[in-house]
Amino acid sequence: MTVKTSVSLTDAQEAYARKLVDEGRYSSLSAVLQQGLEMLRAETEAKDAETAALRALLEQRAKGEFISMEEGRRQTEGMIAEFTERDLYDDEL
Repeated sequence: MTVKTSVSLTDAQEAYARKLVDEGRYSSLSAVLQQGLEMLRAETEAKDAETAALRALLEQRAKGEFISMEEGRRQTEGMIAEFTERDLYDDEL
């Protein structure tokens, strides 16, 4: 189903859309706008899915065990030391 509607574009947007049509990349200004809306829809859906996945991960992690700030620092310092040692070893090769 197709619905006719009126939209307002800036001069720059209209010029760019016409350029795309003139170059043969799209058959009409409507096709340019339709493609733009489809791209925006896909991007929005992808961001929404990513946000939902991150929220689920945070909820899962919140139910798990927590460590103290001191233990977190100790583990972080250990990882940094391990990576630094590896980098020094790799540089010697």
